[in-house]
Amino acid sequence: MSRKYFGTDGIRGLVGQFPILPDFALKLGWAAGKVLAASGRSSVVIGKDTRLSGYLLESALQSGLTAAGVDVRLLGPMPTPAVAHLTRAFHASAGIVISASHNPYYDNGIKFFGADGKKLPDDIELQIEEWLDKDMTIDKPDALGKVLRQEDARGRYIEFCKATFPYHLSLKGLKVVVDCAHGATYQVGPAVFRELGAEVIKVACEPDGMNINADCGSTHPQALQAAVLINKADLGVAFDGDGDRIIMVDHTGSIVDGDEIIVMIARARQQDNHALEGVVGTLMSNMGMEVALRDMGLDFVRAKVGDRYVMAELAKRGWSLGGESSGHIVCLDKTTTGDAIIAALQVLTAVVQSGQTLHELRQGMTKFPQQLINVKVGQKADPMQHSAIVTAVEQAEQELGARGRVLLRASGTEPVIRVMVEGEHQQQISRICQDLADQVREALA
Repeated sequence: MSRKYFGTDGIRGLVGQFPILPDFALKLGWAAGKVLAASGRSSVVIGKDTRLSGYLLESALQSGLTAAGVDVRLLGPMPTPAVAHLTRAFHASAGIVISASHNPYYDNGIKFFGADGKKLPDDIELQIEEWLDKDMTIDKPDALGKVLRQEDARGRYIEFCKATFPYHLSLKGLKVVVDCAHGATYQVGPAVFRELGAEVIKVACEPDGMNINADCGSTHPQALQAAVLINKADLGVAFDGDGDRIIMVDHTGSIVDGDEIIVMIARARQQDNHALEGVVGTLMSNMGMEVALRDMGLDFVRAKVGDRYVMAELAKRGWSLGGESSGHIVCLDKTTTGDAIIAALQVLTAVVQSGQTLHELRQGMTKFPQQLINVKVGQKADPMQHSAIVTAVEQAEQELGARGRVLLRASGTEPVIRVMVEGEHQQQISRICQDLADQVREALA
C-alpha cells in the first residue's frame, strides 16, 4: 500500500503550503494519537529545531494529540537523535520531531520515532494515514490528554551523549570549534564538549528562527574552516539544523567527510577489540572507503542513498556501524539512530586514545578520484535495459578492476542519467566516464 502523506523521512514541505499547515498538523496529531491510544493510555514527546514555524506546528500537534487522549511532553529545541533517545528514556509511545533537517528555514517537516527510538514502522504510518482521512472527533472532557514541558530534557541528553565517551578519558587540552548551524544543537552541542574538558569556540549558535543552515553547518562548512584556522584550533565539528549529520575539519582547515569519519570509527572499534564484522555505506560512498575497510578485513555493503536504507541494511545483517558521505553516521552500539554529537565523540575518543591529530588519523583512508556526468535524456529510462550500455559498463568495470567502479542511475526528479566513475587514476576515469556518457546519450537521447 503506497503512502499518501508520509515520504521516506516523515512529512516535509514548504511552510504555508499543504501539508505544512496548522490544520493538517492538528489532524496529524489527532490521527497519530488515535493509533497510539488503541493500545491504552499513551504519551508522546515532541522536540523541534529552531525554525520560527516550529511554534505553530508544535501547538497544532499537541492540540491534536491531547484531543485523542494522549499525554504530551514538550522538549523544546532538541536535536532529532535527542528525541529518539528521550522517547525511550521516558518510555513514551512515540516521539515526534518538527524539523526539515538541513533545508532552509522556510521549509519544515514532521517525523516520528517509535517507542524503541527508531523510525516508525511502515504499518503504523499507514494506520495514521487511514485516520487522517476520517472525520476528527474529540474525546470526552475527562479523557483528554495533558501537556508537560520537560524542563530537564537538555541535561538528560547531554549526559547521555557524554556517557558514550570513555569515563577515564578527557578532552582537556583540545581546542574545538563547534558549528551548530543556528539549529537544534546550539545549546547541547557546545555543552557536551565543554563538560568533557575541551576548550570550545562556538560558531553559528545564535538562532533567530530564520538563520538555520544559512551559510553555516555541515552543508556550508566554509565558516567552520575559517574559524579553525583563525583560532588555531585542533579540529572543528559542524552539525546540520537538526543534529543528525556531521562534517569535521582538521587543524589544516581540510574537510573530513562522513566516509572518512566512518573509517576512523571502524578502525578505533577494531583496535579496541570491539566486535565489528562489517560496515554499511551507500551507492555514493567513496571507493577509497570500501578499499580501506576491506584492507582492515571488514565486509562492506552498499545500500541505496538515504539513512532509512542504511538502517534497514544494518538491521538485516545485525551490524552496528554505517552511514553516508554527507555525514549521517549511525553507531547502533551507542544509540538507535544517526547522531552527529555521538559520532563526533567516537572520533574524539580515537584522537585522545591514539595521541594523533585528526589530520593524522584520516590518513588511513585515501579518497579515490570521482568523475560525474549528467546526461539529459528524452524521458526517464533505465539505462541498464540497453544492451549497448550494458556491454560498455562491463568493459569499463573490467578495465578498472577491483579498485574502481561504475554507477549509472536515473535521477528521481528530472530526465537525467547520472554517470559516475571512480578509480585510482583521474585521467583514466575521466576518459571512461566520457565514453559511457556518450554511449548513454546515443542510446537514450
